[in-house]
Amino acid sequence: MVRATARRLRDRRRRAADRRFGIHLLGSAAVAAVAAVPFGLLLVLVEGHWQPLRRLDVGAARRLNETALEHPAWTHTLRFLSDRVWDPFTLRTVVALLTVWLLYRRAWRLAAWSAVTAVVGGLVGLLVKTVVERARPSLEDPVAHAPGYSFPSGHAMTATTSFAILLLVLLPMVPRALRALCWCAAVVSVLGVGFTRIALGVHWFSDVVGGWLLGLAVVTLTTWAFEAWRTDAGRGHAELREGLEPELTGARPRTQGGAQSLHIPVIHPSRAMRGGLRPTSR
Repeated sequence: MVRATARRLRDRRRRAADRRFGIHLLGSAAVAAVAAVPFGLLLVLVEGHWQPLRRLDVGAARRLNETALEHPAWTHTLRFLSDRVWDPFTLRTVVALLTVWLLYRRAWRLAAWSAVTAVVGGLVGLLVKTVVERARPSLEDPVAHAPGYSFPSGHAMTATTSFAILLLVLLPMVPRALRALCWCAAVVSVLGVGFTRIALGVHWFSDVVGGWLLGLAVVTLTTWAFEAWRTDAGRGHAELREGLEPELTGARPRTQGGAQSLHIPVIHPSRAMRGGLRPTSR
């Protein structure tokens, strides 16, 4: 009787999990489609050599190249920001260190989200570059050079995914009064990365916009999957302004199940007697 009841409960949980999996699978496909629509439209325009976009790309590249040639110190600063501060290797290293810290905190699923978002973003960007095979700008007097194909911008895409990871993970640790400043810093950094790539003449304007849109699509998809897990786990929906996992502010690392370790106070017998409690005889 007990075994039959346990078996029925297991079957019921399995069927419920299967239904949730199907819902999440369809939801992921819908989210991916919606998030990828702007990027897909831009890709069609790029592949179709749409003249208004082409004129915008060429005009921005030429004007910024002339400015870079006239101001060598400014160009040196842009190169330092692009090749050192906002370089994809630097940003990925920071995300990797953040993931290790999350593992130390035993925030397993948040660490998995961080790693998957960064890795998927890099692989998707590389795949699209290989498929599109767009050439980089060819200027008469370039101030910088970069290898590989042009669309989408790997710098812009990595900046989008990396700063999104840093922001959504660490936001619960930041005082509320400073959270708006963190959002502004992340947005300025992402926009700054794109500007440096165009100003240095190694990407078209549409390459940078494509990197932003594709990175945003990846973050949207993985964030939706993480929110779906929170709902199934009974943790409820977390507002983006609070970060992906507000519970991360707990003082102690979390256990395997995600809850904090249980602390049982020890009451001395004499204090129990004074408080009106009697020790139980054995």
